[in-house]
Amino acid sequence: MNTTLLGDVVTVFSRELRPVLRSPFSILVSLVQPLFFLALFMPLLPEDVGGDVAALAWFVPGVIVMSCLFGTSTTGSNLQFEIQTGSHERLLVSPLRRPALIIGRSLKEIVPVFAQAAIILLVAFPLGFRPNLLGVLVGLVILGVFCVGLGALSFALALAARNQEWMFWTVQQTLLFPLMLLGGMLLPVDDGPGWLQAVAGFNPLSYVVEAQRALFGGEILSTTVGAGAVAAGSVAAVGLVVGVRAMRRA
Repeated sequence: MNTTLLGDVVTVFSRELRPVLRSPFSILVSLVQPLFFLALFMPLLPEDVGGDVAALAWFVPGVIVMSCLFGTSTTGSNLQFEIQTGSHERLLVSPLRRPALIIGRSLKEIVPVFAQAAIILLVAFPLGFRPNLLGVLVGLVILGVFCVGLGALSFALALAARNQEWMFWTVQQTLLFPLMLLGGMLLPVDDGPGWLQAVAGFNPLSYVVEAQRALFGGEILSTTVGAGAVAAGSVAAVGLVVGVRAMRRA
């Protein structure tokens, strides 16, 4: 039977999404950490943490991006489980194209990220957070693109580590926290020393975070939003190239 790459991507996407729909409780469990930060960390911030932006409007977009970072960067562990159980090898000998195995998996990451963002916004609404609706929609699109790239990189790391689970988690944890802190999600990097700001300038996550804050505040067309979109697109392109190459070698 002749198939197309798009058809294979849809098949893999559906296969990956089915367990999430059957067990939406997993999305709620993944929200525990971001909600803890929202409840316990945000009250410690001064009102002028974001300059002329209220602390809530500055912090909530950062928490949403942090939720994306924590959730998407760990998805490679699911692939490692499939490698250990032999499920992945069965997919490799199926008629599915190998690029579809990574693209479909990566695209699936958009769904739980959007669900988590919606729940965080609902929690923040009674606290007085009133984001711009169009800005939120555009922000989620940018965040979805970023998640595709990050998910593909996580899958590539899982393929490189294969049966060495400790290696996957060591590399993931080693990279996760510097990226988070240099992304300015919890504290503004602008108040840090010059060398810290210079290092943060090479972190694409910092541009995505700033774009989310601008969009949620109603700033749709600006260089900040454009820089965030370019950073997210660049991560997606690099992630998919690396992920597809890793899958072809698997």
